[in-house]
Amino acid sequence: MKRLRLFVALVCLFIPGTSLTGVAQTGRAAPSAQAKTMAHSDAAAALKQDMRKLWTDHVVWTRDYIIAAVGDQPDAQAAATRLIRNQDDLGNAVAKYYGEPAGKQLTTLLKEHITIAVDLIKAAKAGNKDAQKQADDKWHQNATQIADFLSKANPNWPRATLVEMMNTHLSTTTAEVVARLNKNWDEDARAFDAVYDHILKMSDAIADGIVKQFPEKFKTVPMTASR
Repeated sequence: MKRLRLFVALVCLFIPGTSLTGVAQTGRAAPSAQAKTMAHSDAAAALKQDMRKLWTDHVVWTRDYIIAAVGDQPDAQAAATRLIRNQDDLGNAVAKYYGEPAGKQLTTLLKEHITIAVDLIKAAKAGNKDAQKQADDKWHQNATQIADFLSKANPNWPRATLVEMMNTHLSTTTAEVVARLNKNWDEDARAFDAVYDHILKMSDAIADGIVKQFPEKFKTVPMTASR
């Protein structure tokens, strides 16, 4: 015990700002003034987590539908129904900040995004190149409409950036469909990795934009030192 107290005393002597009392009471050095004044926003962290969950659901249920539809599996309709519900969830999440009409508008655009994707998959599966191109053109037009809607709602979401993000989402999803149709399973796995990695970046960008636009809703709160 004497050796321990001697060691603590030496620590306090050579490390500025460390008190013997703080070490004796907590078993570790008392928190510095800098640590006490650190701040965080639980609300911002929760928003980012919620957005990641919603957009992850978007690509996961899209994949589930792709697998079922391409394979003529009986769960295709169930996957489609769950996927459509995700678009309602995304619209409701946006409505919390931009109002119910805006949320409904986004839901409508996202449901069109899903409906067109279903048409594209059907055309690709049937080998109908003309129908596939028509669906792909409509898909990109819809993506631009989504980008326009979001960029007008929030100045922290530049239109060009959103258009690029949406087009990347479409291209990575298309690669996923093609790989599955060609039964190239390794490429299929890589394609979904690309889809998933991109959607996390996209969801984070959306969450960050909301936090910047509504700072009063995400005020940082002082961290209290634990005892």
